[in-house]
Amino acid sequence: MIPKVHKAVFPAAGLGTRFLPATKAQPKEMLPVVDKPLIQYGVEEAMHSGIQDIIIVTGRGKSSIEDHFDVSFELEHLLESKNKTDMLSQVRGISEMIDVCYIRQKEALGLGHAVSRAKDLVGPEPFAVILSDDIIASEIPCVRQLLDVYEYYGASVLALMEVPKDQISAYGVVDAELVADNGRENRLYRIRNMVEKPKPEDAPSNLAIIGRYILTPEIFECIEAVPPGSGGEIQLTDALKYMLRNRPIYGLKFEGKRYDAGDKLGFLKATVEFALNRHDLGDQFREYLKTVCA
Repeated sequence: MIPKVHKAVFPAAGLGTRFLPATKAQPKEMLPVVDKPLIQYGVEEAMHSGIQDIIIVTGRGKSSIEDHFDVSFELEHLLESKNKTDMLSQVRGISEMIDVCYIRQKEALGLGHAVSRAKDLVGPEPFAVILSDDIIASEIPCVRQLLDVYEYYGASVLALMEVPKDQISAYGVVDAELVADNGRENRLYRIRNMVEKPKPEDAPSNLAIIGRYILTPEIFECIEAVPPGSGGEIQLTDALKYMLRNRPIYGLKFEGKRYDAGDKLGFLKATVEFALNRHDLGDQFREYLKTVCA
């Protein structure tokens, strides 16, 4: 029987230098897209995918993430005393939505190292990894799409997306073959190899790994087995390549739209499009944009 996935790991110890000076004193993960911080979008995706426990890998200066998912007695009392029931419900919903625990990554030594810090909290179970920089809008949550593949094949699954050639060097890129699967026609791949941030001429395909993973617990041994790469960082891609020696890994071209909210332009696009899709803001914001673009 294939073990179920109950936990999701959120690496959140990075310094967020691409958003300085905004991230000098606040975590990048807490930057709001409309009125909700980046990391909350990922946590809600995990919850709607059926995941029960969240593990956030934090670092120095990240305490506001813990505060966000904690109970705020003073704020709740204030909202209750002013009979602001809608706001009160929103605030309580954040702290009650899911169980969250935290582990520190004292040095930012790469994504592989960040994932390895969660080893004791994950235990000998499969788990999801969600990078909150990537916001994915989809009818079926992206993590749920990956879980459906994992629950059928019992192997690690990575989210894939086609990327233009001139942007490919910013991603981990896979060499993969299509799997005949009538339910996921031309979207499911078995991965043969992967390369971290290749030059465009060296990229094995245009399929890039996006920030959603379902990983079997063997990944921790693989992370420990690979040496640090460039900049002394331990890359998750290198550990996945090591895992390929003995275990299959699948890739799924997910259905949905991905926003790279770790990039300023991507962050702005996400903010605009999410605002336009809001029933309480969309019409007024659309009219405003017409005046700006006229």
